Amino acid sequence: MKVVILAGGFGTRLAEETDVRPKPMVEIGGMPILWHIMKIYSSYGYNEFIVCLGYKGYVIKEYFANLFLHHADVTIDISNNKLEVHNSFAENWKITLVETGPETLTGGRISKVRKYIGNEPFMLTYGDGVSNVNIKELVDFHNKNQKFCTVTSVQPSGRFGVLQINDQSLVESFHEKRSEDIGWINGGFFVCQPEIFNYINEGDKTIWERDPLENLAKDKQLVSFKHSGFWRPMDSLKDKMDLNELWNSGKADWKIWK
Repeated sequence: MKVVILAGGFGTRLAEETDVRPKPMVEIGGMPILWHIMKIYSSYGYNEFIVCLGYKGYVIKEYFANLFLHHADVTIDISNNKLEVHNSFAENWKITLVETGPETLTGGRISKVRKYIGNEPFMLTYGDGVSNVNIKELVDFHNKNQKFCTVTSVQPSGRFGVLQINDQSLVESFHEKRSEDIGWINGGFFVCQPEIFNYINEGDKTIWERDPLENLAKDKQLVSFKHSGFWRPMDSLKDKMDLNELWNSGKADWKIWK
């Protein structure tokens, strides 16, 4: 089963980083978050990826085209135009990098990689979120329910305190918002049947999270795989700093590989 990763957005809330590179190339522990996502899937034996490029997609192409240069010792013999790579390690990955357009929205990006997917089920996720979701259990759940699409639902940690205020404007209680106060949200990590392409009908302007998912739900073809473990998007500079802190302290729960 192939894994499609949406990696073409502008990442405007991370402008400090994304002025020079696309959000999926922002580094956690010295490696792009895109690499972390791919490692999650490859840990379960899924090694064929289709990456939907958009904003500054050439940066992602350059990175994978020169992966040895980024992560190995090299000897460059300029006079003889030779390059020797030392102590290199190659991931067992096949990666198709697809230019889906800088302005294309999420549903449009998915439709543009259809020819690389073929008439078979595939996995789909966003290029800016990591999790310790059990991919095997997710796929088994999808196969058991036999619907067109499975979405992983998560309960993110609350970022704001909750105030209980009486009629006299006095704060009667304060507590940090708990995940159970928020409810379940779309956490990415989808499994899709090829029938989902029939729900993408507005070309480049199709937003996957609007009509396609809404209509799949109306048709009772969308099921939720509830994940109560670690899940974290990288939406802001603080998120990036938090993820790096977790990685550097050895508490990166999404690191399920050895």
